[in-house]
Amino acid sequence: MLFTTAVFTLLYLPVALAGFFAIARFSTKTAAAWLFAASVFFYGYWMPEFTVLLLGSICGNYFIGLRIGRSRRIQAKRWLIIGVATNLLLLAYFKYANFFVDNLSIVLGIDWDIGRILLPIGISFFTFTQIAFLADAYQKGTTEYQFAHYGLFVTYFPHLIAGPVLHHAQMMPQFGDARTYHWNSANIAGGLAIFAIGLFKKIILADGISPYADAIFQPADAGLVPDLHEAWLGALAYTFQLYFDFSGYSDMAIGLSWLFNIRLPFNFNSPYKAVNISDFWRRWHISLSTFLRDYLYIALGGNRHGPLRRYINLGITMLLGGLWHGASWSFVFWGGLHGVLLVINHGFHAACGAARLEYLGNSRIFRFLSWALTMLSVIIAWLFFRAESFDGAVRMLQGLVGMNDPAPTGMHSLLWNAGLQLDAGYIWCAMLGGVAFMLPNSNRIGSSILELARNHRTARGWIGGAALTASFLLVMINTARDSVSAFIYFNF
Repeated sequence: MLFTTAVFTLLYLPVALAGFFAIARFSTKTAAAWLFAASVFFYGYWMPEFTVLLLGSICGNYFIGLRIGRSRRIQAKRWLIIGVATNLLLLAYFKYANFFVDNLSIVLGIDWDIGRILLPIGISFFTFTQIAFLADAYQKGTTEYQFAHYGLFVTYFPHLIAGPVLHHAQMMPQFGDARTYHWNSANIAGGLAIFAIGLFKKIILADGISPYADAIFQPADAGLVPDLHEAWLGALAYTFQLYFDFSGYSDMAIGLSWLFNIRLPFNFNSPYKAVNISDFWRRWHISLSTFLRDYLYIALGGNRHGPLRRYINLGITMLLGGLWHGASWSFVFWGGLHGVLLVINHGFHAACGAARLEYLGNSRIFRFLSWALTMLSVIIAWLFFRAESFDGAVRMLQGLVGMNDPAPTGMHSLLWNAGLQLDAGYIWCAMLGGVAFMLPNSNRIGSSILELARNHRTARGWIGGAALTASFLLVMINTARDSVSAFIYFNF
């Protein structure tokens, strides 16, 4: 079920919200169980065949979490190993079995076919969420004895399909707080406003620019090399499509949570304003970056064993982070490329020293050049993230450096075949760039709206009414289209 559809906004959400607060008047535990059940229904509506898998994963991890919390250190570690290994094996089977078999068949020259294994939607997110729970149970003594709360923690529908990756300590206190179960008109108004902002990002901005990215990347994957202008337009179009698609989802998730008086962590912080690649990863998909740092990079040794080991750990972390996004060598290369960029960045900082870096940081020219180099690196890396094949990404790179000149008439054939105009695409990209680079991000805007709604009772009606109207119109626009596009991160 998509947040952008009429069935979600006009049917599912009102029923889930009304049921939650109506039941909470009599029993907060039952209200939590209601929201748990509603979240499972939300998942099952899309992929009913994997609902049993989701519930089985929840029951298994809940049981192992209890064993970790109630066992002595050595036994607890054994349970942790069992839990993490089981989660990773489950993820590996559904997400990577075909990738492994296909590549092994090529290497060995055999025809080994296990059939196409369907990827359960959201499996990467609910698996990582539960691995974090088990690790916290072992390291911090975290336990959860109410099954409904744990189930809700994993399945909570605003984050279930595409994150953020949550920590037990972020959510459980909110589920146990009596204030969560009382209707709050300020949070309702503010949540609707944030949700509407996310809808606008997805339906108007991300989906509006997506035809230009598809018109270039799809022929490149099919064997054609775009010309210089087409390649740059396609690269920029996807750069902004992905940004507003994922940022829009994150905003909608935060807004929906506020309706239930639950706060999700920010998962986006203007990443295209980053002045170096480390800064970018502190701003992009913050919850995943934090997970990879806390449970992989630090577990590998972090920076505790000297610069060389630190750089190796960075590279391994980013390679696995790329593989997490998808079973494809292009994703692995994308992760490895970011690992190389992070190593270069850390090496540059080490060579400069703190005093020199502070001096350079005060220079506007240096900051601009640093930002421009970071954006160029991110854009080039996105080619391997978007292309369906490694060869397709290479053809896009060839186009970026002008290895395929346009026809003498100046006609850009890939755009022309799709019925699109180069100038219109560049105007789109310029407009989206202005929003991403110049305007305050939706975290600040949303926080300001919430503060206004809390401090001014009369403003709540205006905010809520405007947000409801905008959301309804946006959903109707989306419904009137030939097809409704899913969020890009649903594929991961």
